[in-house]
Amino acid sequence: MFAAERRQLILEMVRANGAVSLRELARVVQTSEVTVRRDVRALEAEGLLDRRHGGAVLPGGFTRESGFPQKSHLATAEKTAIADLAAGLVEEGEAIVVGAGTTTQELARRLARVPGLTVVTNSLLVAQALAHANRVEVVMTGGTLRGSNYALVGSGAEQSLQGLRVSKAFLSGSGLTAERGLSTSNMLSASVDRALVQAAAEVVVLADHTKLGTDTMFQTVPTDVITRLVTDEPPPHDDRAATELQALADQGVQIAVAGASGAPAGGEQAPVRRAPLPGPRRGHVALRAGAGLESTGAERGRVADLRRR
Repeated sequence: MFAAERRQLILEMVRANGAVSLRELARVVQTSEVTVRRDVRALEAEGLLDRRHGGAVLPGGFTRESGFPQKSHLATAEKTAIADLAAGLVEEGEAIVVGAGTTTQELARRLARVPGLTVVTNSLLVAQALAHANRVEVVMTGGTLRGSNYALVGSGAEQSLQGLRVSKAFLSGSGLTAERGLSTSNMLSASVDRALVQAAAEVVVLADHTKLGTDTMFQTVPTDVITRLVTDEPPPHDDRAATELQALADQGVQIAVAGASGAPAGGEQAPVRRAPLPGPRRGHVALRAGAGLESTGAERGRVADLRRR
């Protein structure tokens, strides 16, 4: 494929999806990520798209938010691996909150197998994924439906979370940096996510490597509030994502990295590897498969009895 044809196809993909990872672009145009990165730079120089960590977005991507149909096709293998690993953080009988997002939706599909679980969510997609789980109770917040991501937002959602206490909150977002923490492009979504965080003893962020180093308009969770980050391994050339992981670890965030090959077949837990982080890892905890995922007794003691609500 000639360079002009390849770049036109890249541009069409970004226009259709709002944001696409370099890995996905390379797969579709059947070339290397090095070549795709060169094409993205050329298109950026023409003002046709903007580069982001590990991908490309439409111009003005700092404020633009893709809808669910676009997001659902981005970094699907990475989201699957992240969800497989994050599911290992949830124990039988826990009460948790799960925010809106395509990655949290993948997590919810795996939580359907955890008996005695209570899940509080503002996401219709998360609730749908758990609707037929035999021993999982789903508690929906109130609020106004935001159609772009099938989430309940607004004062109704926030008020329904007042007085709630659970063990963990699982959240996603549009970007994650060590400087500002988790952020999103929508003010109403950010406000509800902050209310979800207030209800939890521990905050777990689910973010694939393309979101590392990306900063968007509204801060959701400051870095010092994030307990764990579950992510996938950045590509070898993505020094900026690896540096961001190091900076997050230096601030005490525990890092769980799912294997770059994605989740194994059969719904088993994805392999975990240490990210290729430079330098010393102060406060860094790289979780290995089957180890370090247990909740403490103190955390379990904080779980609210939501079934009385």
